[in-house]
Amino acid sequence: MSGCLPDTPSCPKESADPMVVSTSLSELLTAVFERRPFTRSDLGSGSIQELCHALMSQKTEKSGVRMAESILQRYEALNDEEKLEFFQFLNSDFDLDRDLVADHAQAYAQDPTPENYAALSSGAEATRLSLFRRLNEPDGATTRLVSMRADLLRFLKNESDLKKVDRDFVHLLSSWFNRGFLVLRQITWESSAAILEKVIAYEAVHEIRTWDDLRRRLQPDDRRCYAFFHPAMPEEPLIFVEIALVSGVPSSVQTLLLEQRDLMPEANTDTAVFYSISNCQKGLAGISFGNSLIKMVANELSRDLPNLKTFVTLSPIPGLSRWLLQNGHVNGELEETKLKQLTAYYLYEEKHKSGLPLDPVARFHLSNGASIHAIHAGADLSDNGKAQSRGFMANYLYDLKKISRNLQHLADSGMISASTNVKSLSRQAEKTLSE
Repeated sequence: MSGCLPDTPSCPKESADPMVVSTSLSELLTAVFERRPFTRSDLGSGSIQELCHALMSQKTEKSGVRMAESILQRYEALNDEEKLEFFQFLNSDFDLDRDLVADHAQAYAQDPTPENYAALSSGAEATRLSLFRRLNEPDGATTRLVSMRADLLRFLKNESDLKKVDRDFVHLLSSWFNRGFLVLRQITWESSAAILEKVIAYEAVHEIRTWDDLRRRLQPDDRRCYAFFHPAMPEEPLIFVEIALVSGVPSSVQTLLLEQRDLMPEANTDTAVFYSISNCQKGLAGISFGNSLIKMVANELSRDLPNLKTFVTLSPIPGLSRWLLQNGHVNGELEETKLKQLTAYYLYEEKHKSGLPLDPVARFHLSNGASIHAIHAGADLSDNGKAQSRGFMANYLYDLKKISRNLQHLADSGMISASTNVKSLSRQAEKTLSE
């Protein structure tokens, strides 16, 4: 690649390259986040609930940071039953003061002064939001709060009242992990062992079985991997995408992942294939990074490799087999042509309660401005691929000139962008569904 990459010492300091600027900001912010860790002698005593109340009354920064560290350490030592009790405590004791909110709302309605507005804004925040902000002050606290939210998500299914606590978590994390704070970095075979190990662990689409498998995805010149990082979590990728540089739109992931294959010369590559996108932090579920990641990587690649004309995914269809069974189409019942038609119908016509596509991967890409480009049988012959989609995969096309238009059509009328072929297949499926 011709441009300077993040963490590359040879990049000139006066460069206006936005990647270099982002990296410099990342290094500065990372330095700010580095603090001296506390020893146990620094930490307070009392139950975790008592410490939370005490933290909210602390006036000095130093003692508050020590107490926040104590709370985080005590939380990490809790078992699941105790963690649930802690979240229930936050839900009840650190909730909104409803009477206070009502008083401030009435005062602002009668006299909308800046002072009344400030009082209403402050009073309309649950006390736990202030608690979370104070807990974020010790060294490494952001990572630990992300893990805390991952714990909370495990309880939500059976503890719906805790959705208030989760809503506050999402509010803060969405702000802390705003796109402006994220840094795009290329992951290479020369990246730190800690980061490479996390790529292996977090890969969610096509399992990385060995270090040689990882090398095949990172080291060749026709392969790329990019990730978003946050300055408070510099060794923890938030989301990463694996890319193959090929000639033409691919129809099989097994071909892309072959152990023995010929290197694609740069002069022959015209297509960048996003074949695996993995979210890494369970505690950041619901906070979207993927749309920014794909668009930034596409722009980065098109700048450095001018031969690239097409940007597509080769994506799984995780809900297809379940949907086929729900519609009475058991394994082996339909010929491949009809299955392909039904797959097109499922992606193009079937909707989630939100009005967006039913399939979660389709929902992700179409909500980011892509279009359904093609559907392929026998594209993923792994056990997982056959189980979740009977081996079918889809290409979603990211046409950089049409992303905004596609998003507008989806928002205005729910219209999904798809190729003529996909639309035709979907129409043909209606007869099969009516039989």
